[in-house]
Amino acid sequence: MFVDVDQRDGWWIVTASGDIDVATAPRLRATFIDVVPAGGRRVVLDLTRVDFIDSFGLGVLVGALKRLRTHGGDLRVAVGDGSVRRALELTGLDRILGVAATVDDVITEGPVSVDE
Repeated sequence: MFVDVDQRDGWWIVTASGDIDVATAPRLRATFIDVVPAGGRRVVLDLTRVDFIDSFGLGVLVGALKRLRTHGGDLRVAVGDGSVRRALELTGLDRILGVAATVDDVITEGPVSVDE
């Protein structure tokens, strides 16, 4: 799995690619641990290039959401059609995380309520 962090229009964009599983999920968790103290409050997790996510990866998403909300932020997820979207839908995380098809869709939906 590859993870990259960028900023655009007031959003922090965490892009992952490959598989998010028991072996790679800690790398994604570490990224969120670094983003929050660096000032990330409006975060988009781009999963459009992720082929597979297991329960450990889903746990990282829940943990990231909790961490961000504790610090006055929020997490949105960009995910295309496929197994990752199905995993989010089956677990109900699609309703909690605010899922969109692309990063651009998340950004153009407007800002989340965040105290800065």
